[in-house]
Amino acid sequence: MKKITIAIDGFSSTGKSTLAKQLANHLGYIYVDTGAMYRAVAFFAMQNGYISASFFDKETLINSLPFIRLEFKFNPDLGFGEMYLNDTNVETQIRTIEVSNFVSKVAEISEVRSKLVEQQKQMGENKGIVMDGRDIGTVVFPDAELKIFMTASATTRAERRFAELKQKGDNVTYEEVLKNVEERDYIDTHREDSPLVMAEDAIEIDNSHLTREEQFEVVLSLVSEITKTN
Repeated sequence: MKKITIAIDGFSSTGKSTLAKQLANHLGYIYVDTGAMYRAVAFFAMQNGYISASFFDKETLINSLPFIRLEFKFNPDLGFGEMYLNDTNVETQIRTIEVSNFVSKVAEISEVRSKLVEQQKQMGENKGIVMDGRDIGTVVFPDAELKIFMTASATTRAERRFAELKQKGDNVTYEEVLKNVEERDYIDTHREDSPLVMAEDAIEIDNSHLTREEQFEVVLSLVSEITKTN
């Protein structure tokens, strides 16, 4: 069966990564979480004091990009690749609400996007890849055979994200998470460089009332239809 490129875009906390991992594991494809790449750059900026609630030294971050090395290393126990920043595993650190508060601001920077998009395109040269993010179907893989655009209400996404963070032991409030979701939505859809939009040939999936299993079956059936005709 011919391998294809699957591009999954959508709003924050819609479960893009969960779906992408399910598909990659089932199909034997490579999975790439582009959000983790942007989170790692945001974490780097935080570590080095380039960004805070009231300060953002964009120029210094841009000048530091040549010194940022990102790599996914497969963890057989987890079944997916974890994010490494300059040879250090930062998978846990980049999933915090603090990083979430800054990642969209970092992702607005054209130089950051250019660096990461170039890497992402190289990763998918041989197809057989599932990649999720904000501009995969519009910028990274505009010719992807299957494009999915995921959405859900802001309150639904905030509830899911809040439960996830609380389970990890993070000290956050629902109001804080909802504010973060809404702010990220605004920044992602209003930035000048590669804003979050649904590709014309993408299939929209509102998973507000879908379980993970139901969503997976819907998308898997789409994959089957496409691979049968390719």
